[in-house]
Amino acid sequence: MSARASVPKWLLLRRGAQLAFLALFLAGPWFGFWIVKGNYNYSLTLDLLPLTDPYVLLQSLLAGHRPERNALLGAAIVAVCYALVGGRVFCAWVCPVNPVTDLAAWLRSRLGIKGGAHVSRHARFGLLAMTLVLALATGSIAWEFVNPVSLLHRGLFFGFGLAWTAVLAVFLFDLVFMNRGWCGHLCPVGAFYSLLGHRSLLRVALPRRAACDDCNDCFAVCPEPLVIRAPLKDAGVRPVILSPQCTNCGRCIDVCAKDVFAFGTRFQHSPPLDACQAPK
Repeated sequence: MSARASVPKWLLLRRGAQLAFLALFLAGPWFGFWIVKGNYNYSLTLDLLPLTDPYVLLQSLLAGHRPERNALLGAAIVAVCYALVGGRVFCAWVCPVNPVTDLAAWLRSRLGIKGGAHVSRHARFGLLAMTLVLALATGSIAWEFVNPVSLLHRGLFFGFGLAWTAVLAVFLFDLVFMNRGWCGHLCPVGAFYSLLGHRSLLRVALPRRAACDDCNDCFAVCPEPLVIRAPLKDAGVRPVILSPQCTNCGRCIDVCAKDVFAFGTRFQHSPPLDACQAPK
């Protein structure tokens, strides 16, 4: 493996973004500094900008609730943003559970834990459908009572309890039973946002694909490694990751010693390598 010595820029930016979102939500209840009121489901920034989780709004509509105008406007704003930048950007850059599952993956690697349960990555879409059917059948957004994202937020507000039990369960599941099992195979939130960002403009591109030396570092760090194979290895496929399962986390960019990867658009094409760029 060709380890890269540079600072993992995108990892640091991701952690900074996740902490910044948490800080904005917690500044009010913890310190009385109300920039953002609400939670990840619905919030109002500076008493002006509404933001609504469109997945929660969809559950609410199916449950027969009549949302207020601000909720509809907030969902439209969020949906447009994630449709442009990639829905699963939420998973890598915003979701507060992501550092928990990343920690489990890192610890699993350090402890040398191998194997585990085998669940299809399509299972998350089945769970997504179940949460919507559940809302329709019960007349409530029942999933939000057990959603680890919502529970973690409540735990930070109100202290220990069921919230931390759910987060611990996700951590132990990823650590012991299945590598990146929750985010990569089961989470219906990630499934919803992958559908939302199916045609997004922002993508990870491979402008120096021909420089790849087959070290496989990118596959080792990617939480969705299947999205890399065709754009990297198939000359008949454009050098850009178009799969909506990509979280745009930047791990592949950070780890690649040959600078094969970079953020770009879905229309990216690979320029020819000149003599000085050609792989040794």
